[in-house]
Amino acid sequence: MTVPVMLARGVTKAFPGVKALDNVTLRLEAGRMVALVGENGAGKSTLMSVLSGVIQPDAGAIELDGHAVRFANTRQARQSGVSAIFQELSLATNLTVAQNILLGSEPVTALGRIDYGRMNETARRVLDRLGLQISPTARVGSLRVAQQQGVEIARAIREKARVLIMDEPTSALGREETQRLLRLVVDLKRDAVAIVYITHKFEELAGLADEIAVMRDGRLLTQAPYADMTQQEVVRLMVGREEPGTAARNEAQAVAGTALEVRSLSLRHPIRPNDYVVRDVSLRVGRGEIVGLFGLIGAGRTELLEALFGAHGQRTSGEILVHESPVRVRSPAEAVGAGLALAPEDRKHDGLVLGMSSRENVALARTGLRNSLAFLSRASEAALVSPLLQRLGFKGPSVEEPARSLSGGNQQKVVLAKWLAVGPKVLLLDEPTRGIDVRAKSDFHQCIRELAARGMGILFASSEIPEVLGLAHRIIVLSQGSVTGEFRAVGTTPDQLLTAALPRTSREAMLT
Repeated sequence: MTVPVMLARGVTKAFPGVKALDNVTLRLEAGRMVALVGENGAGKSTLMSVLSGVIQPDAGAIELDGHAVRFANTRQARQSGVSAIFQELSLATNLTVAQNILLGSEPVTALGRIDYGRMNETARRVLDRLGLQISPTARVGSLRVAQQQGVEIARAIREKARVLIMDEPTSALGREETQRLLRLVVDLKRDAVAIVYITHKFEELAGLADEIAVMRDGRLLTQAPYADMTQQEVVRLMVGREEPGTAARNEAQAVAGTALEVRSLSLRHPIRPNDYVVRDVSLRVGRGEIVGLFGLIGAGRTELLEALFGAHGQRTSGEILVHESPVRVRSPAEAVGAGLALAPEDRKHDGLVLGMSSRENVALARTGLRNSLAFLSRASEAALVSPLLQRLGFKGPSVEEPARSLSGGNQQKVVLAKWLAVGPKVLLLDEPTRGIDVRAKSDFHQCIRELAARGMGILFASSEIPEVLGLAHRIIVLSQGSVTGEFRAVGTTPDQLLTAALPRTSREAMLT
């Protein structure tokens, strides 16, 4: 057997109250990809943090080309040829795209000053290789999550790593961007890069993964040839039982009335005064109905939900009706008062205060939880929060633990509980299951169905076609900020959604 590029042998890591890694051994070989799968909290990201120098193990050894190494930090790991792209982005948002891609290795002039021209050109070449239409001089903080993830990938690619760790790299990417990334992975394997690819999307692995490694409760249960494992076997190892079945999809329950009606809503572009991010969108969500928003990156799904929630104030025009009554929505506070709630795409940045406990986060949106001295009533919070989280299947260690310590699935349940606490009439969800595992996703879908069954109107945006077809009663397709199709989920095919989602010129080319 050849010497592996990297070998983690007997790695163990404990944090207060939990053993995150328990005697884990993982082998990585040149030109091969290991798909690392497991539920949130299984230990995948902790293992990758050890391999990339983010944290040090309590026991065990890391070897490169048969020689023991110990990385004190990520810089040492990168210098040794080990790079990581984490799901939680680690970009400097106040710097430009080029500055992030070349951070720590900026080209300099003969006078020792940073050569911004060369830096931008180098960044441009890397971005072009990925097919990313992003300006090297754009400030990273101004980019959408999907674009920021592209910059993170570009930075790792530019470092020419021998070992590349990719933690949910497509979680914020659309179909086209995902396909481009997967083609890049093929190229990297051809260049003898050893790849660890963490994902919950099994459809990405066919024809790409050479091996699959399954983790559960801090242990690596198996590392086997990908061709030897069925998806059912993998999921059974991940969760300790058979794969959760897909609930039968039914038509929306007959609940009288309209939960949400939108008439000719438009959102002006923040910079170009004569342009629109969302243009003349009209839609309806019935009480007890789940409506999905589908579209490619840049279609305007997130912007539409934000406009409905009052996040763009005076740039929004059109009419919004909740339970058949016109409402004024020029701020999130007005939206909440009108019966609207929004669980945003980026739960860590926009949905949670990570340093606060789950109890405190859930209580944030609820008014009236103050005692006579105007201090927050801990007892009132606890009485509100515990039943909500229990109803959603929250499995965190305690409602007093900081939100940052929770798995992605539990964090998303805290975000949802926060908005359920205000008793909304309409629930808006933006990429509600991004980055959560198969069981947590199934639990979350069941929560949404139960809320709809009680008469709530639900409008959610997702870039995952299986999720849209499996959860929604009706699907509205956006392209370039406008509605380009509307479908009943039953009987609709992925091809129909994708065709409607393509920009006009691409659709016309397909039809000629």
